[in-house]
Amino acid sequence: MHVPFLDLRAQNDPLRAEIMAAIGDVIDKSTFAGGPFVSAFEEDFAKFCGSKYAIGLGSGTEALWLVLLALGIGQGDEVITVPSTFMATAEAITYAGATPVFVDIEDQTYTLDPLKLSSAITSRTKAIIPVHLFGQMADMDPIMAVAHEHKLPVIEDACQAHGATYKGRRAGTIGIAGCFSFYPGKNLGAFGEAGAVTTNDAELKKRIEIFRDHGQAKKYFHDAIGWNCRMDGIQGAILRVKLKYLAKGNEMRRAHADQYNRELNQVSEMVTPKEAKYAQHVYHLYPVRVQNRDEVLTGLQKKGVGCAIHYPIPVHLQKAYEQLRKGPGSFPVAEKCANEFLSLPMFPELLPEQVTRVVEELKAEIHALHRKP
Repeated sequence: MHVPFLDLRAQNDPLRAEIMAAIGDVIDKSTFAGGPFVSAFEEDFAKFCGSKYAIGLGSGTEALWLVLLALGIGQGDEVITVPSTFMATAEAITYAGATPVFVDIEDQTYTLDPLKLSSAITSRTKAIIPVHLFGQMADMDPIMAVAHEHKLPVIEDACQAHGATYKGRRAGTIGIAGCFSFYPGKNLGAFGEAGAVTTNDAELKKRIEIFRDHGQAKKYFHDAIGWNCRMDGIQGAILRVKLKYLAKGNEMRRAHADQYNRELNQVSEMVTPKEAKYAQHVYHLYPVRVQNRDEVLTGLQKKGVGCAIHYPIPVHLQKAYEQLRKGPGSFPVAEKCANEFLSLPMFPELLPEQVTRVVEELKAEIHALHRKP
């Protein structure tokens, strides 16, 4: 039995008629860049998250970047985030003109360690970006307490956390803004690139809307130097359809994670994901931690079990950021996890027998490696 790491057709095929009708409506009305279909999605997504506003954009990277620009963050400033994340988190900081400053992650949740946050703050710190990695939110109360003490805005990188909650509040509603990616493989995925910002701040919303449309407050009146970061009408229409099924999809992901947890709980050579007491995890990914990770991955691939690695090189060790001079050993938890993470198949349409097959083959690979002399 082949088990894919991700199967987008299994998700999209049942919605094909509904999605094609939505695309047809956009074609009929010829509103392709921004417009009413994006506005309708923005309204629906804000309601889903529990925020006053949502601003549709071209990607999650743009969401992070435009929030920083709208907050006036730029040259000479520092923004705190984690090294265990996709490159886009740091890229957005750099493209705003600021410098990323990293704080190590917690060993259990893989999110920003609040106990290490205060020591990273300097006179140049202008914002904090906790990353809700793999579908679980960071521990926001202590992060917000430190931010409040130092009068710093908190921007939630919620690009992997659509619908995740922290003490009952959904991702993207605790900091001044939340940033989302709708890359196709996300819990809420577009048919291409798209992103959004959620916020309760009307002035911040206005500034982001100006920046996303070439700095225009109204057509041909440019109040600032902006960029083209608009969401496409077709993506807005598709996302509005798929949003209706997000909560159900998250429930299915949680059920698969539950099965993985039960069937892997006796494997002492492995660390499975831990759901924090404050959280409701939505399992964008299900990464286990194993020794000899690359050998295990190769063995599983040979047996038809699709797995992946997220993220093998922490951001501070990437060549692109060698100028920060943060070598090996700078953030030991992030570095250790990067060498051990192995993401197992995780998508709503997984079958229980597929999960069992993954578990059986994973156990076999681990035990075979441990029997080697």
